[in-house]
Amino acid sequence: MHEPATLLCAFQPNRYAVCMSRLDRITSDPAICHGKPVVRGLRYPVTDLLDLLASGMTIEDVLADYSDLEREDLLAALEFGALATGHHKVLPFDAA
Repeated sequence: MHEPATLLCAFQPNRYAVCMSRLDRITSDPAICHGKPVVRGLRYPVTDLLDLLASGMTIEDVLADYSDLEREDLLAALEFGALATGHHKVLPFDAA
């Protein structure tokens, strides 16, 4: 099981709290899905998981359909997507 990385998160303006990041679950490898960000090296691109959730599927629905995924994987995909939509550059930790 993965240990989440620690990350500073802004919950209110000018106030920070330590929260747990799940971004260590997101990987990128040119040999897997053409280097697209995927979950734990599995062939599940983050974009596909976000599409499933955006279509109205719940986390429980996705987990029921994809038994090798874990709840933390979907939360990592959501975290990655949230950061990617901001003015931040997001790279998986293992990207060169």
